[in-house]
Amino acid sequence: METTVVHLVRHGEVHNPEGVLYGRLPGFRLSTDGEAMAGRAAEWLTGRGVTHLVSSPLERARQTAAPIAEALDLPVTLDERLVEAGNAFEGMRVAGGRGVFRSPGNWWRLRNPVRPSWGEPYVEIAARMLAAVEAARDAARGSAAVCVSHQLPIWTLRLHLEGRRYAHDPRRRECGLASVTSVTYEGDRVAGIAYAEPAGATDPDAVPGA
Repeated sequence: METTVVHLVRHGEVHNPEGVLYGRLPGFRLSTDGEAMAGRAAEWLTGRGVTHLVSSPLERARQTAAPIAEALDLPVTLDERLVEAGNAFEGMRVAGGRGVFRSPGNWWRLRNPVRPSWGEPYVEIAARMLAAVEAARDAARGSAAVCVSHQLPIWTLRLHLEGRRYAHDPRRRECGLASVTSVTYEGDRVAGIAYAEPAGATDPDAVPGA
């Protein structure tokens, strides 16, 4: 059976001085540090046999994909299925005295962490991410593909592939900024999952819901 690797790259740090949960909102670009992180991810991916590159359509993901495309001399294909998870708290602050958890008006949204009740259901995130990753795998049979996406979608897919429960503590996600979660397939079967942080250890909660 052919061995194929799909590398799931989380975008780099975003310029977000107000500390809002930006989700799918437009206008949120990589910070200067985020651009450097994307460059280090591109260096890490060089020489790993990548023949296919696909990205979430959100600006921060496309910016992260750009140096990868340049380093690997590949075009970038956009895939809506790699987009950030939908969230009812977009544009709001999550942490601090004015955070969403401080307002009783938001508590109804928090009633069911298993689904979750405040955003796109985990089962739907997992389904679309799985479809996107399998499409990338099929496009790169016998070599490797890169999918640039976002923290929660990548982590939800990993939970799905490892047979773990979707409900989780966001502080425990192993999906730092510009990190790479690599899924190895033998034919169509998942043979292993590995994790790397080419940009160095980063706080996965620095930008909530990124």
